[in-house]
Amino acid sequence: MKHSASDVARWFLWRNDAEMRTGDSEYISNLKLQKLLYYAQGIYLALSGKKLFSDNLIAWAHGPVVVDVYHEYCSNGSRGIEYNESLRPKEKYSKEERNVLEQVYNYFGQYSAWKLRNMTHEERPWLETPQNHVISPKLIKEYFLEEYVRESA
Repeated sequence: MKHSASDVARWFLWRNDAEMRTGDSEYISNLKLQKLLYYAQGIYLALSGKKLFSDNLIAWAHGPVVVDVYHEYCSNGSRGIEYNESLRPKEKYSKEERNVLEQVYNYFGQYSAWKLRNMTHEERPWLETPQNHVISPKLIKEYFLEEYVRESA
């Protein structure tokens, strides 16, 4: 099942809120949220062959971006996005989807927004896509299969 990128973003904000209440964490900025969406889409594509969310990722100057989600949170600037109940995810996720989201949150969530931005700038999907163009899901899938899934197998 394809979800909206907006709801996947809400899942990351909800998960981060839970982490903040129990551990040492900080709010997720819009820049970091964009990179978590990119990594979630990439890992899920590589593992399942299907898109996690239907929205396109666009190659912007600071890396891959889901434009609608960017605009949803751009009023925060570079500040972290404070979670509230209106941001609770509305969609249900399969066990496989939740596992990918948890893995992405736990692994990539440890890095700063700027570190994630720099990581995407060294990766083929962003490097090979002209700025302001859609990053091909096929390219994302191939890259993540080669660099993340096969390496960890």
